[in-house]
This record gives sequence, C-alpha cells and structure tokens, in this order.
Amino acid sequence: MLIAMAGLPGSGKSTLAAAIGAELRLPVVSVDPIEAAILRAGIDAGQPTGLAAYLVAEAAVEPILASGGLGVVLDAVNAVGPARDQWVGLAERQGRGLRFLEVHCSDPDLHRERLEARRRLSPPAAVHAVEESLDEWAEWDGAAAGAPRLRLDSVHPLPVLLEQSLAFLRA
Repeated sequence: MLIAMAGLPGSGKSTLAAAIGAELRLPVVSVDPIEAAILRAGIDAGQPTGLAAYLVAEAAVEPILASGGLGVVLDAVNAVGPARDQWVGLAERQGRGLRFLEVHCSDPDLHRERLEARRRLSPPAAVHAVEESLDEWAEWDGAAAGAPRLRLDSVHPLPVLLEQSLAFLRA
C-alpha cells in the first residue's frame, strides 16, 4: 500500500508519518529533505524545486513498491490536485492500494506556534517552502478526490491520531 500524507506545513503530518512508518515497519520517504538537498546543491529557490522534489520522491517510492515490499509512507504537503494525482497514478501503475491521510490543525494558535518553531530550526529556503504551501493549498479534486482519505485534526495527541490512522489503513 502507498500511504500518502497531505497537509500544510506545521500540521503534524511528518510526526504522524514517522509514527505510522515505525508502527507498520514501512519506509518513510519525505519530500522536504529532498527539496532541501536540491536547494543545497545550488538550484535557485525561484526554480520549480518543489516539483523536482516530488518527482525525485516518486522515483524513490516506485522501486520500493515494485519490489513487492509491504508499502511506503510518502510524507509530502500534497497541496494541489496534480501532486495528489501523481500518487494515484503511481499506485495504479504498481497495482497497489492507496490511502491519503490529510492532517490539519484546527487551532490557529497551535499551528502558528508549530510554524514558528519550524522557522527557527529551518534554513531560509525551507521557510520559503512553508509560505509557498500556505498560499497554494487547493480543495480535493481530480483523481485523488475519489481515493480513500481520512482527515485528522492534529490538536489531538499523537497516540490518538496513530490509532485512528491505523484503523483506517487496516479497514
């Protein structure tokens, strides 16, 4: 199965992705460090580094799925339809199930706190990516609109989110 995370930066999706990966013993492929590596390589932040990072992540995930492994957790913002549809296409090509876990934070103060903490820990390029994601979030449409999706509110403790996610993934 391909488990594709979705949600704004600071929503808690990477924390949940890591917990799911650990619980299910699945690799986690995260777009953020890929994009950071592209930027460290000297590619200008004005270039489509986000698109490049998603394509690299797809190139990393596909052979894992093709090898017959149990699955992969894909950690990405997936803010727009084409990004989400990319994972639908990958799952279809590999004959694998796909589940989206959309993480949001309903408490604006908590979300802002998380973003501020992230800004303190991240290089300026990562902050740029956070701000870009906030501006680009789109409603679910396209092929991904029909894929199974669970929306989780990260104001709840991680053990609760993990339990809800695992129940959805195992159903």
